Amino acid sequence: MKERSELTGWLPQGRVTAGGAGRLLPAADGWLAVSLPRLDDLELLPAWLGLHPPESGDDRVPWDRVAEAVRSRLAGDATAAGQELGLAVAQVPDPPALRDGDEQLVDRRTVDPGRPYVRTSVATPVGSGRTPEGLRVVDLSSLWAGPTCARLLTGAGARVVKVESPTRPDGGRLGNRDFFERLHAGQERRSVPFESAGGRDELRRLLDGADVVIGGSRPRAFDRLGIDPAEVVAGRPGAVWVSITAYGRTGPWRNRVGFGDDCAAAGGLVAWEASGEPAFVADAVADPLTGMVAAALVAGAVRDGGGTVIDVALREVARAAALDAAVVW
Repeated sequence: MKERSELTGWLPQGRVTAGGAGRLLPAADGWLAVSLPRLDDLELLPAWLGLHPPESGDDRVPWDRVAEAVRSRLAGDATAAGQELGLAVAQVPDPPALRDGDEQLVDRRTVDPGRPYVRTSVATPVGSGRTPEGLRVVDLSSLWAGPTCARLLTGAGARVVKVESPTRPDGGRLGNRDFFERLHAGQERRSVPFESAGGRDELRRLLDGADVVIGGSRPRAFDRLGIDPAEVVAGRPGAVWVSITAYGRTGPWRNRVGFGDDCAAAGGLVAWEASGEPAFVADAVADPLTGMVAAALVAGAVRDGGGTVIDVALREVARAAALDAAVVW
């Protein structure tokens, strides 16, 4: 976090994200965290809040009008409606409710904040005592959380191959270039056209030869590619797949959208001011926290012989941090 802030000059701004693309907004019965970093998000504002679309060529989010519209809506309803459209909208839990298990946590059996992940054995472990050194890691993730995991594994001696689609490259490229380059230093980079049959075959060959795969897409994205993490792991002795998503690969919220700031707020990782209003904590804090947790989980799974799929959710890691729980793996 310190490294990115030094390169970008970004600092938390209370109820505005460090990068400026998100806000904490009061609803009729609580607070929402809303991130609108993509141009396509503007086109969805009429369907979400009934707002007039911005004028042609205007790529600014009309935050005043968004705030006014949200103020009259119930937080849960506004979150569900926004997520249905693919917008990164999250309800901020009240501090007393933070310890309660909602439908997503209950379904995933992650109510215990000390285990903000799901780990599933899908193949027989192979030996024990291995380290990441020399392992081949295929990184399919983007932005900050997954690449942080990959960066830490690179530092531990793994051979990381960063894979991007030429039509949908890592969104992190749109941010600070120096930070992006530092995050991916020492890694091989491959451009693979997932949309073509040949590209999917190339991707499959990369996955078949991977000791560790880092995935950062929601389940339906891999479903479209015909990729099942469990099958990939089962096909290579000792392999590990770590999935890093906003809300997890399983449960009723598995296809929800989220970024580091709104996922942190959804996990209750906000600062409550004396006025009773929340403020963002650090810059997209759920991203680096989740990347570090994921890297440690991968190292532990490799040590134990692999054969596992690890499912880590940004929201759950943020919740664990908010409750000051010791994460146990």
